[in-house]
Amino acid sequence: METGYITTPFGRRSMTLALVKRQMATEHGVKTSSVDKWRVFRDIGNARSRLGLQDRALAVLNALLSFFPDAELSSEKNLIVFPSNAQLSARANGIAGTTLRKCLGMLVEAGIIIRKDSPNGKRYARKGEEGRIEDAYGFSLAPLVARAAEFAALAQEVANEQRRFRVMKDRLTIVRRDVRKLITVGMEENLPGNWTALEACFIDIVGRFARRPSLQDLISSLDEMSLLHDEVSRMLEMQEEFKKNDGNDIAFGCHIQNSNTESIHESEPSFETKLGGGTEGSPTERKAEQEAYPLSMVLRACPEIAQFGPNEDIGSWREMMSAAVTVRSMLGISPSAYEEACDALGQVGAAIVIGCILERAAHINSAGGYLRDLTAKAKRGEFSLGPMLFTQLRANSVGLRTSA
Repeated sequence: METGYITTPFGRRSMTLALVKRQMATEHGVKTSSVDKWRVFRDIGNARSRLGLQDRALAVLNALLSFFPDAELSSEKNLIVFPSNAQLSARANGIAGTTLRKCLGMLVEAGIIIRKDSPNGKRYARKGEEGRIEDAYGFSLAPLVARAAEFAALAQEVANEQRRFRVMKDRLTIVRRDVRKLITVGMEENLPGNWTALEACFIDIVGRFARRPSLQDLISSLDEMSLLHDEVSRMLEMQEEFKKNDGNDIAFGCHIQNSNTESIHESEPSFETKLGGGTEGSPTERKAEQEAYPLSMVLRACPEIAQFGPNEDIGSWREMMSAAVTVRSMLGISPSAYEEACDALGQVGAAIVIGCILERAAHINSAGGYLRDLTAKAKRGEFSLGPMLFTQLRANSVGLRTSA
């Protein structure tokens, strides 16, 4: 194999420390071995996202490999190919010259090939008396031999990630379908429970799906949708118990703001002023509740706030909002800050945020400043309760599994 000392590129192309290290690693990594050049090429193609290569760069690499006469790349043979740009372009489906040079640079930067430039920058070979190549200038394919195992491992990692991506996507599709149909059953059969709140949760989660999701996006969405599926299943399992109650599903549902200001659904006008600790605010001035979540789900995400309810338990949104006022004072949040949060998020939303802040109180330096920041984001339309609530719900679920 043609080895020699570290070479530098011709002309204005600069030499970098990374290129030096790659050449040194190639010199030390190539052993007396051989690899199938097309198998290595397939591994590089499968791992192109990890190597930062585009499809056109792979076409150029394919063309370079076609100039090596044997099917196997051996450390005992000369691994330098020396086609001209015109020859390369012809074998790379007529790729333009500027694009060809760019792709060659990408292959060099990725450590796939190494330049061995001649004194004048031309690519050629000199043969000895016996007709064997004694010296060649062009592109060395030695990295393909030295890094063959690395390329195979990268290709396997990408394949495993793609397989996991498909599995997560299928699971999310199934859970999403199940939740949608189970909520429809609850609504069409008029089963006890606040199915409107659950549907709002479903729409909120689906609305945050990424258009081109990554694996982590799918995992996060699947976690949220699975938690909602658990809640819907719990609602269906409890329908027999609901039948024994007086039909009031407030303990299991969520407050939905009614456009009729005379409505007494869950909160009374007199309660609006008491929550903030101030003198301003009225039912007609409050921002309508835009997001609704089942109370049982909120309490599973924020269990610590329950100890501030009557008899250390919370059974309705009225009790939840009253507990939030108590916690607000305990955390040192001013009445004005809480009042602004109620205006921006609604009373229910503000109470949920207080519950989430209480769960993370040990990690928050200023609860009041944190609440004002969230309020400002909510006014700009940059904050949604869903991600915050589901993050806390996942954290508690992971904590329960770990403790178990």
